[in-house]
Amino acid sequence: MPTLVRSLALTLAALPTLAAAGEVVCPDLADVVQVANCPTEEELAFTYTGYCSDNSRIYGKGPDVCKDYQLYRKLKNVVLWETKDGAFHAYLSCDLPAATLKQLKPTRITVGKDGKMTRVACGYGPDVVFAYRSREACRADSAAACATDPAACRATCE
Repeated sequence: MPTLVRSLALTLAALPTLAAAGEVVCPDLADVVQVANCPTEEELAFTYTGYCSDNSRIYGKGPDVCKDYQLYRKLKNVVLWETKDGAFHAYLSCDLPAATLKQLKPTRITVGKDGKMTRVACGYGPDVVFAYRSREACRADSAAACATDPAACRATCE
């Protein structure tokens, strides 16, 4: 029985710290990790052919995506990034250098509903948003102050 208790304690300790109620702080991007590889140009060209073919209506994409390969590439040349604890995640352009990403600081925080989930979104620029999802009700503590003070980019979830 002590082994079971120890295993349970280790499992609970390994869970993300933000999973429990409390304060949610926009992450420092210096510590985020890329989860997968970016698609190659060959993969993008191949999927463009299928996505924008005569059967493209089944994908329900916007009308402009297939007008130009570069528009399609901008939409699909993305990769998943997340915080080391997995609490925040974002799909970001593969054209954004990792060194540039890791230097960005949060400039906005928003809270909204996404179905039954609450989504806390931390913005780091025009195309960089890391999201945290919770079943709890969350509120941004000082959204206005976040624009000038990265430390103010936090929310409370209850």
